[in-house]
Amino acid sequence: MDRDELGSWLRLLETPGVGRESARRLLAAFGSPESVFAAETGAWRSVVGAPIAAALAQVPGRWDSLLHTTCDWLAASSDSPRSLLALGDVDYPEALLQTADPPLLLYLDGHRELLSRPGIAIVGSRSASPQGCDNARGLARELSRAGWCVVSGLALGIDGAAHEGALLGPGSTIAVLGTGLDNPYPKRHQQLARRIAREGLLVSEYPLGTAPLAANFPQRNRLIAGLTRGTLVVEAALQSGSLITARLAAEAGREVFAIPGSIHASLSRGCHQLIQQGAKLVATAQDILDELRPDPPPRAVAPPVPAAAENSLLQALGHDPMSLDALMARTGEDAAHLSARLLELELEGQIQRLPGQLFQRRVSG
Repeated sequence: MDRDELGSWLRLLETPGVGRESARRLLAAFGSPESVFAAETGAWRSVVGAPIAAALAQVPGRWDSLLHTTCDWLAASSDSPRSLLALGDVDYPEALLQTADPPLLLYLDGHRELLSRPGIAIVGSRSASPQGCDNARGLARELSRAGWCVVSGLALGIDGAAHEGALLGPGSTIAVLGTGLDNPYPKRHQQLARRIAREGLLVSEYPLGTAPLAANFPQRNRLIAGLTRGTLVVEAALQSGSLITARLAAEAGREVFAIPGSIHASLSRGCHQLIQQGAKLVATAQDILDELRPDPPPRAVAPPVPAAAENSLLQALGHDPMSLDALMARTGEDAAHLSARLLELELEGQIQRLPGQLFQRRVSG
């Protein structure tokens, strides 16, 4: 992503009144953030209405400083690779694409290839018992040793223990933050965050400088659930945010697991409620592996696409540059399948990839 494209993304996402749904409508209509801002106000108005169109005409107050800060952060010398990942990029996590509300832009610090590894979320109480932390750490270690990437939220208690255990195996760990990546929260886990950046991956949809606002953490929970094939709740009270993550996982069609405890322990009540609602009771890591299959399945290889289908894709592409989102809308195909077909056409020299994640047919002769 070059500076101009980054600037367009930041301007779109920082414009007051432009939420994720409005931004998605604009991207579907115009193809890319750069194309959005190349359009006329009347075109915006027809997509998102007059108030948001008026806001789009104004450059957000902190846009310039945020662009400089983000570019400096990306270019800074670090022990871990830093990058951005936009909706529509070829390596955008397929698991997130299958959720109802995928983030439009992800900030990454660490090994982004972990996003394609089969994952299991481990979440629970911030005020966990010593036994609960031991359980989370031990289960995460065993799951990581079996090749699963453990995803959690870097919080105190269960989250931190899960990250620590997962770092002891090859599956490693992803921490999804509710703050900017330059401001890990809580402060007590800054050293753990630095280790995860070196050996695993830090992820956030929030721009640099974002403080730990209470409303952001339930929102980030949808990413923890969305990145994984299942969510394990280790300890949780009845009002725990971990139950939000479990609900989001269930709504996305993912598995939910819970560890039982004493009927007298308040931190077991949330887990018992989940088990009553159909979550799988877990005593060992093998209980999870048996449900999700002992070994993480390899990434599926798309079957050869008939020439007629490729011709139909070229016809849908036309001769003007087009974004992946626009092609998805035109063909009705999902992002993963469409990206694979586009890559084949690119390797065959029939199309070319342009800046801004646009695609265009090559002119023969």
